[in-house]
Amino acid sequence: MAKPLQVEVYNPNGKYRVISTKSMPGTRWINLLIEQDCRLEICTQKKTILSVEDIISLIGDRCDGVIGQLTEDWGETLFSALSRAGGKAFSNMAVGYNNVDVNAANKYGVAVGNTPGVLTETTAELAASLSLAAARRIVEADEFMRAGLYDGWLPHLFVGNLLKGQTVGVIGAGRIGSAYARMMVEGFKMNLIYYDLYQATRLEKFVTGMSYGQFLKANGEQPVTWKRASSMDEVLREADVEAILINCSRGPVIDEVALVEHLRANPMFRVGLDVFEDEPYMKPGLSEMKNAIVVPHIASASKWTREGMATLAALNVLGKIKGYPIWGDPNRVEPFLDENSPPPAACPSIVNSKALGLPVSKL
Repeated sequence: MAKPLQVEVYNPNGKYRVISTKSMPGTRWINLLIEQDCRLEICTQKKTILSVEDIISLIGDRCDGVIGQLTEDWGETLFSALSRAGGKAFSNMAVGYNNVDVNAANKYGVAVGNTPGVLTETTAELAASLSLAAARRIVEADEFMRAGLYDGWLPHLFVGNLLKGQTVGVIGAGRIGSAYARMMVEGFKMNLIYYDLYQATRLEKFVTGMSYGQFLKANGEQPVTWKRASSMDEVLREADVEAILINCSRGPVIDEVALVEHLRANPMFRVGLDVFEDEPYMKPGLSEMKNAIVVPHIASASKWTREGMATLAALNVLGKIKGYPIWGDPNRVEPFLDENSPPPAACPSIVNSKALGLPVSKL
């Protein structure tokens, strides 16, 4: 049995017991829970990733809902423990839920929440930042300056890639991929090639339609183009920025051992990674690569986004506890984020709502 963990308690006499496995940014999410008669217990243990045994000890004998993190293994064991304690709700503080066994949640009747619609632009901004930093070798140049190695301007010093007029390749043109594509097209006048199982009609119209294409034409500039590729390989063949690989999605989509070998063999190839194959670890050799920029899973790390994620996660759990219906469009969650008005009486996003037969809000 795991040792008792340190917790901070809010509204100790509250009717509903809600656990947060981590302290989260902001205070609005805390206030929303305690105003609805929840006893909130926030784990403050100085431990980056809680084990299954740790979380079971937090759940205890009675728990109505849990707000958790994507680093935790939410499977049969935890959903069984939560169900035995009377819990009916769990929410990731993340849009992704690959750490969650949704089938196990369904088995025990536990609603699984996530936080879409609040981190699209923030994640896309980091992907764009990594693209620019890799293209212009900013991290290498920063280290060079700090080491006192700069003796004066030289024609070949840290020569990188020009993005303007090149072709950016995007694999997966969903919310975040499309936002990133728009930033690269509009910010650097790049052409676009993308691959997705579904046609990204809005993105295509943005590139060549009235909004941006006409702006370029009116200013006498060369229009940008888009192309929907038939395969990922086609994107890699035709994208000029193939020499810069950016990953802000999921670590396992890249073979890091092969990546290290490629970086060693191709010094002009550069990579920007926010996520890793065996997170939080990097494969041997990756940290030594000067042509790699590595950051610790911070794509959603803006103050507004992280506070919004905490709010949505809390409202997912609260909504299920209170018996609220499911919000009709989880990609349009602005009403839940408006601090000047009460949130709608609905769960912002429950990924297994259909499997559990939960009603949809009429709001």
